[in-house]
Formats: sequence, C-alpha cells, structure tokens
Amino acid sequence: MKILHVISGGETGGSKNHLLSLFRGESSHEMMLLVFQKGKLYEEALQEGINVKLMEQKNRYDLSFLKKFKAFIHSNQVDIVHSHGARANLFVRLIKKNLQAKWAVTVHSDPDLDFMHNKKLSTLFSALNKWSLAKTDRLFAVSDRFKTMLMNYGIPDRKIVSIYNGISFDRGKIMGDRASLSLTEDDFVAAIVARLHPVKGHSVLFKAIAAVKDEMDLTVLIVGEGDLKTSLINEAKKLNIEENVRFMGFRTDIDALLSLSDVSLLTSKSESFPLVLLESAREETTVITTDVGGVRSLIPDPSYGWVVSIDDHEELASALKEAYSLKKAGELEEKGKKLRSFAQSHFSLQHLQQSLLEEYNKMLK
Repeated sequence: MKILHVISGGETGGSKNHLLSLFRGESSHEMMLLVFQKGKLYEEALQEGINVKLMEQKNRYDLSFLKKFKAFIHSNQVDIVHSHGARANLFVRLIKKNLQAKWAVTVHSDPDLDFMHNKKLSTLFSALNKWSLAKTDRLFAVSDRFKTMLMNYGIPDRKIVSIYNGISFDRGKIMGDRASLSLTEDDFVAAIVARLHPVKGHSVLFKAIAAVKDEMDLTVLIVGEGDLKTSLINEAKKLNIEENVRFMGFRTDIDALLSLSDVSLLTSKSESFPLVLLESAREETTVITTDVGGVRSLIPDPSYGWVVSIDDHEELASALKEAYSLKKAGELEEKGKKLRSFAQSHFSLQHLQQSLLEEYNKMLK
C-alpha cells in the first residue's frame, strides 16, 4: 500500500508536528510526503530522512502545476492520497476526477475560522475548503466535536471517522533550564505555544494576565510567530503587562520550555485536538485550556487540569490563581504527573498509526 501525504508546507505548528509523527516508528505501508513550498516542515522532513518531494508553485494562486501533480500520483502508483489543510485539499479536489487513488483528509481545524485574519477572502476560502471536503472518500476528524461539525456541513456520517491525535511517550520528562531564561524556581511560569493569529485568543489571555499580575509573580512565555505580533506587543503595553510577557518567537526547544513551565496555556476559540496539550502532558506540565475540540477527552475532570470557557478572561484568571495556589502548596506537579499517565494510556502515537492503517485498509476494500 502506497500513501501520499500532501500539505502546503508552510505549517509550523500542530499540523506540522502531527504529519511528521505519522512517518516515525514502524509502518507496514510505504509513505511519501509532498509539499508545495519550502519551510520548517520540508526542512525537518529532510533531516528525518522522510521521502519528501517539493513541487513548488510560481505563487500561491498558480494552478499550472496540477498536471505535474496528477502525473506524480499516477507514476508513483499511489493507492491513497491523504491531504492536510485547505490548500492541499483544494489541489487534490481539482484533480480528483482523474485519479484512481482514494482520497482521505485529516481535518485539523474549523474551515469557518481558518481565514478569520483575512476578512476579504475568508468567505471564499472557507467555501472552497468545504466544497473540497464534501468530495473526499474519507474524512478523519481529530475529535468527536469536529465530526459533528462536519456532519453539520452536510457531509454524511459514513464518510467521517474520529481519530484523535497521538504522540510518542517513549521518553521521560525533559529537564528545562529556568536559569537560562533568568527565571527562578519560585517564579510562576506559564507558556502558550501558538501562532500569533486571532483564533488563538492571545488578547483574552492578556486581559487575564492584567487581572492577576498584582497577585502573583507571573511570567508568560509567548512562543510562536504571526501577523499579530506587533499589535499584541502594543496591547501588552496598553495593559501594562510588558514585564509579565516574553515574546519568544519561533523556537525549536518547545519541550524544554513546556517542561520548565508550571502550566501550559491554550486559549483558542477553536481547535480540533491540540497536540501541544499532549506535548505538555508528556512533560508532566499541567494545562489550562479553553473548551475547544476534544480537550475534555484529555481532561475528563478537574483533577487533570482546567477547562475554561472560550473568550472568558475572568474564568481564565481564576484558573491561573488556582494553579498558583497549588504550586505554593506543593500540589501542582502531581496534577501534571496524573495528566501524563492518562495521556500515555489513551493518546499514544502507536494507537494513532494503527487507527489510520485500519481505515486505509477499509478504504481499499
């Protein structure tokens, strides 16, 4: 069985890490990766020895390469094309009628929110993505909530399978070095790993920081890049929280940053099943997350972490204060250890890969 994974190539966050993880470990089928632009994904794939092909466009709207794309699939005798992201989904949709291969899509995000940063084109791009999704042979929803979302778009239940993300828990916790960031063990440190995009909810987080900064010695590591960086820096100044936030930019030491943090934050308005929460669990770092996607499958009750309402800075502030109190009482670390144990038993990489393989086999029957 030959599987071709297709993605734009510009991804730097969860979808990048998810895709690369599919190529790790043993596999009973042959896998290839195709990207349409150079970026961190392409570079990391090369470093890991993944069979990756770069098929660059002249520009984002160039469709002249589609003939070459179709020929590549035929010449490599691909059995299943598995696309990730709106751009890749559209390209496969445009050549689908000429393909013998089956087509699967992993839905990593809500099509209605993917382009909210570009109001002029969001309606068009969202509609094109939904049009593409409707024509797939199989859709992998990264949470049951996302499966319901897809059904509400009119996609038949029989086409959709919920397969939650998974990561490898083969190694133990990394020991992050606070001293390298001029932080002490007494500091209360939180990390948010997310691109600087409206859907990630940084503005709500900043309001929560402003509400609690006088009650705790709080430092929040803002890890990621994006179009909102300048406006967020200005927002931090207006809220007088510049000393409480550090814009870390793009980092390759995410695990170490999560490990040295007391809590990991996710403040998104929409997610599927965020890999960063599993990565936090692997580092035994307690999480505070908004109630998005499948997070309640990872945090079934408050003993595993905090799940707060979307866009509610007061509830987020309350969770930060509770976590701070638990740290002072010496009880916060135990919460993180319990989270890792639960995540390891329910969301392993091996389980993810086996689930996909079973679905691939069903598609080819």
